Amino acid sequence: MKLRRWIVAGAVAVATVAALNVAPATAGRPYDPAAQSLRALAQRHGLYIGTAVDMDALADPADPRYRELAGSEFSTVTAENAMKWESLEPTRGTYNWGPADELVEFARQHGQRVRGHVLVWHNQLPAWLTEGVADGSIDKAELRRILRDHVTAVVRHFKGRIWQWDVVNEAVSDPWDTPSTLHYKGFWAEHLGPGYIADAFRWARAADPKALLFYNDYNIEAFGSGNPADDKTQFVYEMARDLRARGVPIDGVGSQGHLGTQYGNYDTLQVAAALRRFAGLGLATAFTEVDVRSQLTPGVQAGDSAEINPRLQASAANFSTLLRACLAERHCLSFTLWGFTDRHSWVPDWFENPPEGLATAYDEDYRPKRAYQEMKADLIFSGPPFVLPRVPQQPRR
Repeated sequence: MKLRRWIVAGAVAVATVAALNVAPATAGRPYDPAAQSLRALAQRHGLYIGTAVDMDALADPADPRYRELAGSEFSTVTAENAMKWESLEPTRGTYNWGPADELVEFARQHGQRVRGHVLVWHNQLPAWLTEGVADGSIDKAELRRILRDHVTAVVRHFKGRIWQWDVVNEAVSDPWDTPSTLHYKGFWAEHLGPGYIADAFRWARAADPKALLFYNDYNIEAFGSGNPADDKTQFVYEMARDLRARGVPIDGVGSQGHLGTQYGNYDTLQVAAALRRFAGLGLATAFTEVDVRSQLTPGVQAGDSAEINPRLQASAANFSTLLRACLAERHCLSFTLWGFTDRHSWVPDWFENPPEGLATAYDEDYRPKRAYQEMKADLIFSGPPFVLPRVPQQPRR
């Protein structure tokens, strides 16, 4: 509770300073960009600013602020969980479209575009599928048919209503995995081989010729050694180049942007250079799941400003690094936060040893943090000649 009170107090201070210096844009007063939403400020760059949406929070009548901000601050929305396989098809052959359809309708009502997340991933699969493979009742040929039918059914259901699909998610290993040499990982690679990636893109394109189709992964914000054996960004770059060379209809690469203040991370020029190289393949790019978590040390949890302040400032710097890099590369079409408030962040539940949190742009009481203000400043003060409107991406045939 001490930590929460301290962050709220800091947010009030920021808001108070902003109120003293920012007049609303009303008749007789000059236009003030700082009074605008992230969505409105990004519009002049042709950039879409988005958020992942927790459907329970969106529907909670006791928490109206969540719904209000989700609809007003952002121009795209992504289903945090409602479009994942275990949510859509918990029982074989029976789809539960309800929550995902609700999000798409919410987006329509608020003039937003939708990022579809996710068609093919090795996590959050329904038990009937993984258990069927494990006990041998689903063989390789049937598994491939099941995957094809799932991709086709989902994309057809949302046809014309999804702007970007994360077709394949997190297919590549990390250097700390076993073996350490980078490779295709997970359930689908183990049972179908890496060819499932090209198949999934072709099935998705056949089901919706107009949606943009993305490969999505984490830890690909910047290039490292340049050796695909240990540089994940290089591995994904070569994978995408190969898919393009073979005529696979991949339209873009999504960099998740899950960062932590305890790491070195990257500078803006490094990230912009990576986006530029992917654009050189004829691909769009996007940041798809941005958050910046911090370790909740005993000092942080006790409300020690000497520990909290550096983390909030480092978080703001990392959000800003990714956003400025995206602004600098005209083929970077969208910038999505993986949730916008600490009240509904996935981080504390996932990172428990040591505990981590403080990962989003708003605190638990929906007060904007320094990260929010820095992103707003980036959108306000960026412009020609180095920041220009986006280059639209056309779906690959």
